[in-house]
Amino acid sequence: MATVAHRAAYAAGQWSRIGWFFGSAYLTARMTRGSYPPPRTAVRPISQGEVLRQLLDLVHRDWENIDRGIYRAPRDLLPHPRRLLADARAYFRDLPEVAQRRQRQGNAEVFDAPPPGTPKLPRYYVQNFHFQTDGYLSDHSARLYDYQVEVLFRGGADAMRRQALVPLRQHLMAEAQAGRPARAKRLLDVACGTGGFLATVKDNFPWLAVAGLDLSAPYLKVAAERMAPWTRAGLVQAPAEAMPLPDASVDLVTCVYLFHELPRKIRRQVAAEMARVLKPGGRLVFVDSIQRGDRATFDSILAYFPLAYHEPYYEDYTKEDLARVFGDAGLRLGALELAFMSKILTFEKP
Repeated sequence: MATVAHRAAYAAGQWSRIGWFFGSAYLTARMTRGSYPPPRTAVRPISQGEVLRQLLDLVHRDWENIDRGIYRAPRDLLPHPRRLLADARAYFRDLPEVAQRRQRQGNAEVFDAPPPGTPKLPRYYVQNFHFQTDGYLSDHSARLYDYQVEVLFRGGADAMRRQALVPLRQHLMAEAQAGRPARAKRLLDVACGTGGFLATVKDNFPWLAVAGLDLSAPYLKVAAERMAPWTRAGLVQAPAEAMPLPDASVDLVTCVYLFHELPRKIRRQVAAEMARVLKPGGRLVFVDSIQRGDRATFDSILAYFPLAYHEPYYEDYTKEDLARVFGDAGLRLGALELAFMSKILTFEKP
């Protein structure tokens, strides 16, 4: 059990973080007013009070998990002030370009004129997701990404990701109790991006061998910096639908916020690849956006999101039967949890 001081430090850090990113979101809305396209259908606004209530539920769950020793408190509830200010300056300096791109629906810049040195990549990937500068294809984009995500989720992104640690720990503990040592396990994080979640995994399970896979070399560069303090950690640049790993070679697969950015056909290929590389008895922990019907009050916002943030495959994702997609690949659905704007699903390989 944590002390009162630990709880107070967590609360102060978490609510300072949420306050900061709520403020950044408010300034973002002011600076980009008029750049958003009209919705196709009526959008029911979500009150800031409802968003705060959902965030409060998330923070409460996060603290309970920390207090029960399921995972440790993050080392940087609020980043160092100097770094935070630098990231904020870079984000707001770039924001007018994002707004202009949104206004003209400029989502193909990286296809028409890719950054120098960009290798051949799948067509679905080479576009300006979120209308962000350079898509996922430059150092500039990689440095802005984490701040952009926290603004979008009002400071709750890391806490949502941490919920994936719960089924990870459950699996590792069950394996250890069955006489299969956890130190011998291997984890693959598919679409690891800048390595934020992978670093959280190593912070909690430093003895676990991990690898991160992603298509973006600039994002993997940031991930490498994050992973530098740990051993038994590797990174590979490859598509999730064609992983350069042997069959049944990993015990755990994690996938955080990838599927909503994949075309339907590619989703099925990625699901099959995850099932292929998992060992029998292995576990997939999947985190992505909530879908239609998960939180009825958010449904109209889910419908508008792909227009406002250029997510061409998102609408189809929100209607996807994930249990069927992974079931067809040979994985069995276990638990399903909602956490703010995310859902966490656990799949087992028989």
